[in-house]
Amino acid sequence: MNNADLKTRKDAATPRGVGVMCDFYAERAENAELWDVEGRRFIDFAAGIAVCNTGHRHPKIVAAMRAQLERFTHTAYQIVPYESYVSLAEKIIERAPGDYAKKAAFFTTGAEAVENAIKIARAATGRPGVIAFSGGFHGRTFMGMALTGKVAPYKIGFGPFPSDVFHAPFPNPLRGITTEDSLRAIEHLFAADIEAKRVAAIIFEPVQGEGGFYQAPVEFVRALRKLCDTHGILLIADEVQTGFARTGKMFAMQHYDVAPDLMTMAKSLAGGMPLSGVVGRAEVMDAVAPGGLGGTYAGNPMAVASAHAVLEIIDEEKLCERAVLLGDKLKSLLTTLKADVPQIADVRGPGGMVAVEFCKPGTGEADAAFAKRVQTLALERGLLLLICGVHGNVIRFLFPLTIQDAVFDEALGILEHVLTAEVGATA
Repeated sequence: MNNADLKTRKDAATPRGVGVMCDFYAERAENAELWDVEGRRFIDFAAGIAVCNTGHRHPKIVAAMRAQLERFTHTAYQIVPYESYVSLAEKIIERAPGDYAKKAAFFTTGAEAVENAIKIARAATGRPGVIAFSGGFHGRTFMGMALTGKVAPYKIGFGPFPSDVFHAPFPNPLRGITTEDSLRAIEHLFAADIEAKRVAAIIFEPVQGEGGFYQAPVEFVRALRKLCDTHGILLIADEVQTGFARTGKMFAMQHYDVAPDLMTMAKSLAGGMPLSGVVGRAEVMDAVAPGGLGGTYAGNPMAVASAHAVLEIIDEEKLCERAVLLGDKLKSLLTTLKADVPQIADVRGPGGMVAVEFCKPGTGEADAAFAKRVQTLALERGLLLLICGVHGNVIRFLFPLTIQDAVFDEALGILEHVLTAEVGATA
């Protein structure tokens, strides 16, 4: 078995709509390293798109899943419930921001969490409208696509989308969009598109993921909270990518002094197993009638067992603190390289949610070709990186927070070499 043969089989058996970035196939993985079917080693700075904050095959996760496998694998929680679901909800409620009574429900994917958060908000308010932001990503379902503020590749050819979804610009200092600009745009929506009393929710990512790792300014989040309180609108924080220690806090909303009414989560919640959730104000969560929430695999016991282990690992290995330590080290390197790599326009991100944005030197014009070259050359040297941003000119770093120091330093060495010796010399 080799990569070329597998690609031939893949092209014959699976549709092109399932885009695949790498031309090699995984054989095994351990912590922050993976090996392909031909034995080549890669340092994984993608972590399954922020899913493996606790690394590949953490021994605690493996042990938890083995123990659950010996008991049962599936009953459907809505048919025969189990204690582990309830105790996980209790742990999430305890850790989630907000000094109020909360409840939590579990699903399977991040898009499902978002869909259910919108359902809950509409049920609780009796209103249809939702406001989202440009650059935001909320999933590939129809409501997820409607909320997402990025056309290619997510929306092309799939419309029409659900109605009563509106977008405002997200604050972006590099593009000259201020907090005031964003807030004025929302007020314009109220005046020109949908009256405030018909809006059920405003949904936003505290740090935009697919949109380019832009962090919401503190004053913006405070203003959203005030705006929602004034008009009876629910504030939904989409923490699918930002959650579980990635930003240096358990949840990114803990960087702010206000709390959302509802919060979505997924990705690193279960360390590689499909599990998502919504946590929020108890009275809001209870607005949906029995049977209105759920799913056949929602809160699957294998995934729930893994999630319990993830929370223990984050606490025991102090991964919030480690995210800050590693993120600062990476940002320091990238900031230092600015002098030799003029394409580096910005280095940003809280904790271990770090990004570097590339623009053509002396301009504000996005340089997607440069970002792609960095990614390609890094991969040739065994470092797996992801591109994001509306213009495809941002590289995001999503290394496992459990990565060994030596492996992290090796990865930074590859990155420095690619940016200076190769890319910097030929771009």
